[in-house]
Amino acid sequence: MTGHGFRSTASTPPHEQGFPSDVIERQLAHKESNAVKEAYNRAQHLPERVKMMQAWSDYLDGLRIGADVVPIQRKAD
Repeated sequence: MTGHGFRSTASTPPHEQGFPSDVIERQLAHKESNAVKEAYNRAQHLPERVKMMQAWSDYLDGLRIGADVVPIQRKAD
């Protein structure tokens, strides 16, 4: 696992749940690639980020409580 692997893991589910990319990127602390937009846009998207992080928490709780997890077993030699 790498830093980018963790970011991918944290980015994919919110995208699949329909959260806007700007909100996801702000949560992941990415800088705006457009220098003009970065200079003038100070939006933090806090209400949307709170909703997104609650959805992430609910998703993780679902996995912990009883999601259908397929075990990976080692083949016998």
